[in-house]
Amino acid sequence: MPQSTAEKAMHDSDDHDDILTLPLAKDVLYRRVLMKLSGEALMGERDYGLDPNMVQQVANEIKSVRALGVQVCAVIGGGNIFRGVSGAAQGMDRATADYMGMLATVINALAMQNALEKIGVPCRVLSAIPMASVCEPYIRRRAIRHMEKGRVVIFAAGTGNPFFTTDSAAALRASEMQVNALLKATKVDGVYSADPHKDKTAKRFDRLTYMDVITQDLKIMDTSAIDLARSSAIPILVFSIYDKGGFADVMQGKGKFTIVTP
Repeated sequence: MPQSTAEKAMHDSDDHDDILTLPLAKDVLYRRVLMKLSGEALMGERDYGLDPNMVQQVANEIKSVRALGVQVCAVIGGGNIFRGVSGAAQGMDRATADYMGMLATVINALAMQNALEKIGVPCRVLSAIPMASVCEPYIRRRAIRHMEKGRVVIFAAGTGNPFFTTDSAAALRASEMQVNALLKATKVDGVYSADPHKDKTAKRFDRLTYMDVITQDLKIMDTSAIDLARSSAIPILVFSIYDKGGFADVMQGKGKFTIVTP
């Protein structure tokens, strides 16, 4: 199908943009990474919705990593918004509820795009569910091109299919983008044997294997996501998004985090 004038103009504008990925800092471990961020992490202290300060903090973390020359893409969940309408979703069939959740991830992606652009970071939102008036459709080679040009890419609407979590979407996009690592940004500084906020005796792990995560039911990500990361040999690094500078520290092998490898 021929490109519309608007689509061609957008493509030409992007392709001739002089934005380039910055040189990779010497102490950086990974050239291209995907960050998986839960929607709940963007709530701050709220019961649901977006905390502007938290959105800006995450944007600053991404900016600091991009400044190291790292190509960054991200998947953001929608739990912070869907939580506010979850009561209305009770009794709905699973597919309908999942589509509502996908739309919530688009809202979060647009909020993050706005926060990044306000601090001078070029960003594109690519949605698995086409919505041309709001963002670009997901096209694998186009997403890679954006990152090669130094833009942050946010993948929205999960996989575009119901019955799949945003964890699975993150592992899928990480595999498609051929990233060097998948970063799981959480509220704690690594993987624990239990919730450290509820169990003071919870053991923290510095290193795990994919099978450790599955057999010990550590719930870092759902099993299908772990299995996909394993088949693609993508290490998973779990760190706290609440630690300022934590994202950049992980990229340089510093700070506190748990790494999951074969």
